[in-house]
Amino acid sequence: MAGPRSRHEHVAAELRQRITRGDYAIGQPLPTESALCTEFDVSRGPVRQALATLKNEGLIRVSRGKPAVVRSHDATQTLDTFTPFTQWAERVGRTAGNRTIEVARRRASETAIEALGLTAHDFVVEVLRVRLLDGEPAMIERSTFIESVGSLLFEFDTDSGSMTDYLASRGVYFDSMEHVLDAVAAGQDDAANLGIAPGSPLLRERRVSRDQHGVVFECADDRYRPDVVTFSIVNARTKFSSAEQT
Repeated sequence: MAGPRSRHEHVAAELRQRITRGDYAIGQPLPTESALCTEFDVSRGPVRQALATLKNEGLIRVSRGKPAVVRSHDATQTLDTFTPFTQWAERVGRTAGNRTIEVARRRASETAIEALGLTAHDFVVEVLRVRLLDGEPAMIERSTFIESVGSLLFEFDTDSGSMTDYLASRGVYFDSMEHVLDAVAAGQDDAANLGIAPGSPLLRERRVSRDQHGVVFECADDRYRPDVVTFSIVNARTKFSSAEQT
């Protein structure tokens, strides 16, 4: 059971609901920080944390000294920070679900050998799941783990929740990731599992994950229905001191 929401989570949830149901038009400013502090009876800290969360979800634009402006009515996955699918769904007021097709130990494929630094004699654990949003198929998840990490999943019901949270409870953390995004056509199997026509476009995210010790332990190939989930990439201008400029 989830614990009580923090103050900034409560503010973010309320503002998110207003935005996604269209209370504010795209381009319309939200109330000022002062007004939000008064409305929710909180200090500026929780309000700013809430606005940062909504910014990372692609819902608003934030400019210093000005009220936040609504950017979209549809929350998106972001790649500037890592948010597990289940946690992201909960943040945007959706219900995440899983349908496991396979969890299997087998010899590493050529892709896994290259991505994970393995040999043809090494074993990996592969997980194939359909991820759901409000009961609707949203993504095909193909995760390949080095054997020492993947073997932990044989003790976990992969339909019950987040593999990320479970692995963290076993001391394995997704500390950093490298992402590659492109588009692919749905094959027969993916189309059937996602309830779409073969050949339909899918947004593919390929990634390599490292743990808190810098060790590569997972490579993945996730394919999203673009009509259900979109991504945003948040960039910030880096400031250099004169000593760092060349």
